Amino acid sequence: MKFLLLSYTPAEAWDADTADVPSEEAMAAFEQYQRFEAQLRETGEFVLSEGLGHPAATTTVRSADTGVLVTDGPFAELKEVLASFAIIECSGIERAREIVAGMVAVLGEPMEIRPIMGDDFA
Repeated sequence: MKFLLLSYTPAEAWDADTADVPSEEAMAAFEQYQRFEAQLRETGEFVLSEGLGHPAATTTVRSADTGVLVTDGPFAELKEVLASFAIIECSGIERAREIVAGMVAVLGEPMEIRPIMGDDFA
């Protein structure tokens, strides 16, 4: 099964974590994450991972009574913002939970696991 992993970070920490010169702590966590990701590549469970742009660069498009409305900024103001996503392919939800527990231990930020609906979705 494939799973979408959503990683969140506190909104107030975003600017500090995405500064031109990342903190030593952020770099150390990223290096640990890269090692973890390499292990998933070796097992064949890693599919894709990408960081997302700053929430201020977000565009929201929605349906309105007057047609389609396009606005700058995220859909809603949140205490935590979506910072990155990954896709893994593994045997099932239990293995996905093990993988994400390892990621959370490394990164220290909450993550969400969502099954990707496909041929093997149950």
